[in-house]
Amino acid sequence: MMFLTDFADQAVVLPIVAAVAIVLAALGWRRGALAWLGVTGLTFGVILLLKLSFLACGPVFGPWALHSPSGHTAAASVVAGGLVAILAGSRLAVLLAAGLAAIAIGMSRLELGYHSLPEVAIGAVAGVGGAVLLAYLAGRPPRPRPVPLLAVAVVVAVLLHGMHLPAEAAIWRASRGALDFVPACRG
Repeated sequence: MMFLTDFADQAVVLPIVAAVAIVLAALGWRRGALAWLGVTGLTFGVILLLKLSFLACGPVFGPWALHSPSGHTAAASVVAGGLVAILAGSRLAVLLAAGLAAIAIGMSRLELGYHSLPEVAIGAVAGVGGAVLLAYLAGRPPRPRPVPLLAVAVVVAVLLHGMHLPAEAAIWRASRGALDFVPACRG
């Protein structure tokens, strides 16, 4: 399971996002590149804010086993669905790809004990929603379809697989005491 989940680590996903944006811009599809960067950034930002809120205000979310929404699940689904959006432009295919990525990575996160089912579900909703938004904002892919970006994404993923970004520890440190001004959040 660790082999699978490592493909969605930020150390792998962030370089893929950057590489795909560069390829799209180099191919002259600025709308696609801007939509790709904007929506993946928005999806990652939403997960970051949720993680900070859930960690900083644990007493409020404790009964639902919510401590840290799955960023791996969100990242996998927005990137997989986003790549399909850019390659195919079919919203049904985007939903399918994003959903399958969310299920695969979400199950690996559950199996490894890193997240609860609600945390994985929140990550899945954020990632699939991001992929659908990306398909809408990017519009139809130009002709010929930007297939080289798929090759670039695969090469980056294979080269960086197994690398880890200590993002969770940094988020945990940043959340300590961040919402102490809210009475319900005081531990």
